[in-house]
Amino acid sequence: MGKVIGIFGGSFNPVHNGHIMLAQYLAQHTRLDEVWLTLSPQNPLKASKSLLDDNHRLEMLRLATEGVESVSVCDIELTMPRPSYTINTLDELSRRYPDYRFMLVIGGDNWNLIDRWKDYQRIIDEYGVVVYPRPGYELSATDNPNVTIISAPLADVSSTQIRQAIASGAGTSHLIHPQVAEYINKHNLYK
Repeated sequence: MGKVIGIFGGSFNPVHNGHIMLAQYLAQHTRLDEVWLTLSPQNPLKASKSLLDDNHRLEMLRLATEGVESVSVCDIELTMPRPSYTINTLDELSRRYPDYRFMLVIGGDNWNLIDRWKDYQRIIDEYGVVVYPRPGYELSATDNPNVTIISAPLADVSSTQIRQAIASGAGTSHLIHPQVAEYINKHNLYK
């Protein structure tokens, strides 16, 4: 079996430095060889009224990951039926890339809700899950060999905070990649 790829899905609305730092940490300090930031068009568990157009979010992901070692952008979910279910994404990636092994990367907030996910037991059993900490969510150890709980550094920043800061005219330069900030300004996003 070839590389082990971590599938780190999200709406990335917008992608921020915390996402990139976490992806790099995972690629450097876990058994994952690479992390693919996988753009989700529509999370079945989230309302999508504030979700920016897929193409804008995809372009910001590309800008933020340019030249970042072991971190790539994956747009597979944009070509799949919606709503987008993680198990379908993992199955399709395995079909397209039979030489790779895929693992799901999720935060402690989602880990606590995993039993609400479609075919969650299959995700755990067939793919495996890497769980990273999120502020305010308790992670308890598990003896399941397909679940790896890591102690990655916490980035106390969220896309919601960034959207609110942009809307109010506050600075976000320390939270997002300069090219992403430039893109947001150029296209007058989140105003």
